[in-house]
Formats: sequence, structure tokens, C-alpha cells
Amino acid sequence: MYLENVVVDAVDPGRLGRFWEEVVGGERLTDESEGFETRLSVEGGPTLDLCFQRVPDLPSAAPRLHLDLLGGARQDEVVQRLLGLGARHLDIGQGDAPWVVLADPEGNPFCVMEERAAYVGTGPVAALPLDSADPDRDAEFWSWLSGWTDAGVAEQPSLRHPSGRGPLLELCPESAPKGTAKNRLHLDVRLETGDDPDEVEAGIIARDGRREHHPEWGELPWRLYADPSGNEFCVLPARA
Repeated sequence: MYLENVVVDAVDPGRLGRFWEEVVGGERLTDESEGFETRLSVEGGPTLDLCFQRVPDLPSAAPRLHLDLLGGARQDEVVQRLLGLGARHLDIGQGDAPWVVLADPEGNPFCVMEERAAYVGTGPVAALPLDSADPDRDAEFWSWLSGWTDAGVAEQPSLRHPSGRGPLLELCPESAPKGTAKNRLHLDVRLETGDDPDEVEAGIIARDGRREHHPEWGELPWRLYADPSGNEFCVLPARA
């Protein structure tokens, strides 16, 4: 298994997808009315696809997953570039934090980070912070699920692609338990040839994850789950 997608719900997938493609310098994969995909490739490291899928409504709750962008010594320059692409400043109570909080064209918060040693070699996306009820437990869960390993970052449990390059997956203490609303952003894991979907499901459940099912969605080629903190993710079938 490997981590393949960051999936973002969008009222206008094309508009939002093109914004983020410019932000990360992505390679366009799909541009259709119901979805937009762009590929972020980190030299010597992972490939992640940013996928934007159509939903009817703008976000109404604070996200449990967001993107932290690499800023560092060029933080001010990066912020100005993003404002020019259509981002706007956003106050979420960050006070005088050293990072800058912005919102994308549909209001999804993201951060432009200050310089940190941990961000060397990440590429344009420095980190993927994910809310967690138990960061140590969830780091073990996501490491098993994605194959990413301990990044050795002291601030919070964090994982990284085995190459040591690409963004960090940071497990951050949640400010409130996961509600019933679906996360606006989620991650997708792809099975590899030879992986048994039922065995993977058994492993997820044994590690305190759970299967999610929405009959109104009909039959899907992937399976939807929630991690031990309730964060949704999909397990996609192996490629033919």
C-alpha cells in the first residue's frame, strides 16, 4: 500500500484545482466538470495527486486536514504570490504565530510556514497536518497504512516517505472530537498488486479503524474507512 491522493471537496473543482496546480507546480492529469487532478512529484521522493471532487456546498466546519506550504526565508514572497493567485488572509486566532494563514478561493485554510530544519527536501508542500485524538496511536496506524516512517520531528508525531523527502504527515492533537460531518479533505491509499483488500480491512479494524458505508452512494470501486480518530480515508484497488 502507498499514499496516493490528497482529495479536496470543491464546489468548482476546475477553479480550485487550477489554483492549487499553480501553487504546487503540478502536472495536470484530469480536468472535467466533476473532477480535477494534478500531480505533485518530489524529486527523489513521493508522488502525490491532488484531486478535487465536486460537492454542493462550501465548507462549514474547521478542517481536520490541511496543507502547510514551504515558505522559509522566502515566506513573504510566497505569500504575495499566493495572494496574486486568488488566496486571501485568514484569521483563525493564530495571533503572532510565525506562519501565515491564508484561505484558498473556496475558503479552505492553509499555512505558509516559516523556516524549519524539518522541511528540508519537502518540496512545495511542507506538511499535511491531520487532527488526532491520540497522535502516537494514529502515527502507528498511518505508518502501517501508508508505509511512511517516523520523521524524527520533536514537535509532534510525524511521518515521511521512506526516501526522507516530500511532505511530513503530522498527527496533531485535536481541539475537539471528530463530528459527524465528513472531512472536507481526506487521504487515499492505493493497494499494490498482491495486496488482499479483505486482509487490509481486517488490519484496519484490528488497529481501531472502521469501515464506513453510505448506501446512497451505490457500489464504488474503492472502500471508505475512518482512522481511529474518525478521519475518513479511501483504500483504492490495485492498478491493473
